Amino acid sequence: MSITDLSTAGAAPSLEMMLKFAGQRQQILAHNIANIDTPNFQGRDVDPASFQKMLGNAIDERRKGNGGAFGGLDMGSSREIQTDRQGNLKLEPGTPTDGVLYHDRNQRDLERMMQDLVENATMFRVAADLMRQQRSQLHGAIAQRV
Repeated sequence: MSITDLSTAGAAPSLEMMLKFAGQRQQILAHNIANIDTPNFQGRDVDPASFQKMLGNAIDERRKGNGGAFGGLDMGSSREIQTDRQGNLKLEPGTPTDGVLYHDRNQRDLERMMQDLVENATMFRVAADLMRQQRSQLHGAIAQRV
């Protein structure tokens, strides 16, 4: 087993993609909140369900290839989510946010924006905690202290 196999073992690649997605989406959501009072500003977002579907398909394909024990994920791309061969993720927000259209032509719903922000932060926190736990187990195994 090579070091590459160790770094792509188990859930590590999917957790890494979740961290990348949540981190980039957090910037998009923060941008929407920062511009909540800007006239004519139309907030944009990336559909998390679309990402989850792409991630699920990539995991299924990995399982078909080697049983899912190790290996990277081929996420593919969509209109809003692009990946390259190195596993880099780029989000192109296109889904308009929901909200009430105000007289200044700004579409806003602060409560919904804050809910999206909290849900996204929770996804990031869960993925980070699981990744930390997996790395800790690997470190313990290497140090022979499981």
